[in-house]
Amino acid sequence: MPSSKSKYSQLIKNEAQRLGFLSCGISKAEFLEEEAPRLEAWLKKGMHGEMAYMENHFDKRLDPTQLVPGAKSVISLLLNYFPEAQQEEHTYKISKYAFGTDYHFVIKDKLKQLLEFIQSEIGEVDGRAFVDSAPVLDKTWAAKSGLGWMGKHSNLLSKQVGSFFFIAELIVDLELDYDVPVTDHCGSCTACIDACPTQAIVQPYVVDGSKCISYLTIELKNDIPSDFSGKMDDWMFGCDVCQDVCPWNRFSKPHREPLFNAKPELLSKSKKEWEEITEEVFDQIFQKSAVKRTKYSGLIRNIKFLKE
Repeated sequence: MPSSKSKYSQLIKNEAQRLGFLSCGISKAEFLEEEAPRLEAWLKKGMHGEMAYMENHFDKRLDPTQLVPGAKSVISLLLNYFPEAQQEEHTYKISKYAFGTDYHFVIKDKLKQLLEFIQSEIGEVDGRAFVDSAPVLDKTWAAKSGLGWMGKHSNLLSKQVGSFFFIAELIVDLELDYDVPVTDHCGSCTACIDACPTQAIVQPYVVDGSKCISYLTIELKNDIPSDFSGKMDDWMFGCDVCQDVCPWNRFSKPHREPLFNAKPELLSKSKKEWEEITEEVFDQIFQKSAVKRTKYSGLIRNIKFLKE
């Protein structure tokens, strides 16, 4: 006879699958002892660049019980975003995750449904949903719950599906069955390190965020330093290079979430059309898109830098 813990865990995983998540893993909500010195060292070296928010809430990042009092479990979920249709060749590039509707809206809605399901099926469960907008170390929790391992590019990798997925969690005060981490399968491969246009992967498993093209085109609010001139590989928003070259991404399959589909004009614009984009067209193409984060002025700054 299965215990209520394993019965509830299975119930949650089945519902996550029904809601369209790729996979679901569960880990014990506890202080991330191993991560603490790693995070501290990374911050001390200034590898977070201008992302000052990374320094805030240090303890909350490492202890889920500070985010949800009485937290017992972290339910980690993956949602595929690998697109079927790609951008035209020889244009300014946008990271695949930003092709469609901003993932925050899409995933928050699914997490809300999952939490409501847990409360209606199991009873009084307190919990909170997180989609990389709060101090939660998503990749660490997903790895702890067996959904993949941390690749040398510091993204979560899975043998089954590669790495083109979003990570989200529900932190709940319900005790569940906990999954175990999987082993690292990067082996001697250094494809991501060799391919990074700005050498942001300074050593295996360590990314200097301040050199990463995603940081330079999205998070950085000042001008892009001239040192990066000619090294940006035509990326105007985000960058997928380290994922594109990863052998495990041969197993990526197109997502089935209509909200993640790109508007046709986003895929077909030429460099010249991007260079001449007006604010009105920007607002129309990126209406509910993650590209809104960089704003029209940010995108124009990026395109001008690439043109120089």
